[in-house]
Amino acid sequence: MAHITSRKHPVSRSALSVATATLMTGLAMAQPALAVDSPDDATTTTAPASAKNLAGVQVEASATGDYKADNLASPKYTQPILDTTQTISVITKDLFLQQGATTLTDALRNSPGVGTFYVGENGSTSTGDAIYMRGFDTSGSIFVDGVRDLGTISRDVFNTESVEVIKGPASTDNGRTAPTGAINMVSKQPELGNGVSASFSYGSADQRRVTADWNQSVSATSAFRLNVMDQDSGVPGRDKVENNRWAVAPSFAFGLGTATRVYLDYMHVKQNNVPDGGVPTIGLPGYSSPDPKRPFLTDAPAVDSSNFYGTTADHDHVTADMFTARLEHDFNDQLVFHNTLRWGRTFEDYLLTSFMGTAANLLTPNPNDPSTWTIARSNPTFKHQTNRILTDQANVTYNFETGAVTHNLSSGIELTEEKATSLGYVALNGTTWPAANLYHPDSDVTGLLYGQNGAYTNGKTDTASAYVFDTLKFGTHWQVNAGVRMDHYDTDYSSAVACGGKSGPACGTLPTGAVVPGLTTSVSDNLWNWKLGVLYKPTPNGSFYVNYAVSAEPPGGNTLTLSSSSNSLDNPNLEPERARTYEIGTKWELLDEKILLTGALYQTTVSNDLVQDPVTLLYYQIGKKRVQGVELSAVGKLTDNWAVSAGFTTMNASVLSGTAVAQDGSSDLAYTPTKAFTSWTSYLLPFGLTIGGGARYNGEMQRGTDSAIGTPSYTKAYWVFDAMASYPINKNFDLRLNLYNLFDKDYVAAINKSGYRYTPGTARSAMITANVRF
Repeated sequence: MAHITSRKHPVSRSALSVATATLMTGLAMAQPALAVDSPDDATTTTAPASAKNLAGVQVEASATGDYKADNLASPKYTQPILDTTQTISVITKDLFLQQGATTLTDALRNSPGVGTFYVGENGSTSTGDAIYMRGFDTSGSIFVDGVRDLGTISRDVFNTESVEVIKGPASTDNGRTAPTGAINMVSKQPELGNGVSASFSYGSADQRRVTADWNQSVSATSAFRLNVMDQDSGVPGRDKVENNRWAVAPSFAFGLGTATRVYLDYMHVKQNNVPDGGVPTIGLPGYSSPDPKRPFLTDAPAVDSSNFYGTTADHDHVTADMFTARLEHDFNDQLVFHNTLRWGRTFEDYLLTSFMGTAANLLTPNPNDPSTWTIARSNPTFKHQTNRILTDQANVTYNFETGAVTHNLSSGIELTEEKATSLGYVALNGTTWPAANLYHPDSDVTGLLYGQNGAYTNGKTDTASAYVFDTLKFGTHWQVNAGVRMDHYDTDYSSAVACGGKSGPACGTLPTGAVVPGLTTSVSDNLWNWKLGVLYKPTPNGSFYVNYAVSAEPPGGNTLTLSSSSNSLDNPNLEPERARTYEIGTKWELLDEKILLTGALYQTTVSNDLVQDPVTLLYYQIGKKRVQGVELSAVGKLTDNWAVSAGFTTMNASVLSGTAVAQDGSSDLAYTPTKAFTSWTSYLLPFGLTIGGGARYNGEMQRGTDSAIGTPSYTKAYWVFDAMASYPINKNFDLRLNLYNLFDKDYVAAINKSGYRYTPGTARSAMITANVRF
């Protein structure tokens, strides 16, 4: 670690009509000749230099869609997926829109073992895309068009072309990332061609959603595109919870089909959600009484999984803005320059009435009458946070030869400034919400007064990065992929915190909860990451490979929040957490390159984990965690009318040295299914009807270790089955019906650390969608 210095000092909802009006305007102005990006059947062609140049947009595409992608969007990946020495899956819009997916979390169900399995730390609740992948939290490693996307929000896919899931250390490509990978959302871009498409959906729990996509050629080399979305939706099987949002995303492209191309994108998203705090785990398998004096609680009935234990004041207000300017210039067929400038800001104002079903909070006035039992609404969770990012990324790709060796070089520099500011909100004057009836909670209550207490955190990180990747091809059979990246970061952090409690500093003569100066510090360091892969191609359509890669995440890496606590990896006096991954795999394109089959064995070891010495009670970075397993996938078409996407993975995740993190005391990592499977297939029948369906399996998971008494230490494995049918009324209009959780499986989708509460899986539900295109 380089120098560390301390500086102590005090320290409306009319959007649905707007979206519909925009669509009608587009219908009136667009030339009704060609359809661009219809929700189910659009196709695009990409020029070698990544320019979106359409020879003509296809109106009639396969009704089953195209689930297979051949390349990644970033110029950092110079080889097709077939020849990339890493486990990579691309979830195309044809796949996730056919399933009726609306968020990033929905789309990621197509990647096995990737999902929201963790509800949060005891009283607090994880929000947005709280993604775990291969045993580790990946929510801080989400990117949009190769740029880090900050904030704990739920990301919509209305403006998304595809979702790229890169498994294994991705720090060489993106800088600091989670040890097991990264996720990149690829945005839609203007194309040469005219067309309008829209979708109108209605489903269970009064789900309502409309999207529109208008692409218009402005000249022979420029185009305009507008995507809009409005959603006003409940959640099937969950009372009171709402997902309401609207968004607009205009974009312009100039120089299409020429050597110099410019893309200007803007996206504005507004969310007004009612967050889900989950339901108590009482009555679930593995639950026992938290109070030895009340053994009858062990046999208490489970609560209705639709119950809402929050209040009418609960809210999750999000405003996100993102502006991107991208330049591409072809110097010649072998040398291309790319530059991306991004400014983004995300603001979240959040109140969730959370709870913990401890013995003190779970009251049973009449043990024989469960209708009298209550649970305290004792943990209001507040968030008032703004994230900002400003970055410029320059990249050059260059193809050349040195003797008999062909090089595909990708190199660049990146300059980034990230800021995170949060304000402290607390309950005032000792006020609380009244307790909720355990089996029949009422959300229409009053009593809690809250406001700012003067606490805050300010974090700012400036990063300068440089990288070089090279693929060296030795004839037609062998190639070596190598890359190195250096990130120099400077972090400044200041805070004011409430004294007392479990984590606050001592109050001295001040009253508990008084705001006092917190950690104020600055830290800088260099992060070096690299990867090396060797690939053998016995035939043009197949490859075998081995790969080794390392990654690192510095203190405060995910949240830009540092800590003075000795038991926190965000303490600036600690070294970065490091990971190394070995992978052996094979990839094959079969059936005339229509389907891609992949298989890999992998092992990731994370070091520099904190371990407490049982004698001195001091913490040392000597811990290690490991996840290893196998991953198999198939994506593409078995016939022209039959498409498939399937994946299976095993994740043997464990603590090699250090303190156990699973509640059952085993060496297993928490929130990681030991096995996971996902599949989706669709088939076009001769008379035009497309039918499809899929199955998802997640194995048993351990929850995190905690002092909680009586709560389940694990979640049970489960299967979920979905189905779909789509029929074209004519060339401009089709209807699609999606059915979810066909057998109404009651399962635990995610659980919190203490195990006192969980998020139920989506109940059986339906959604009908009308797709229109001109």
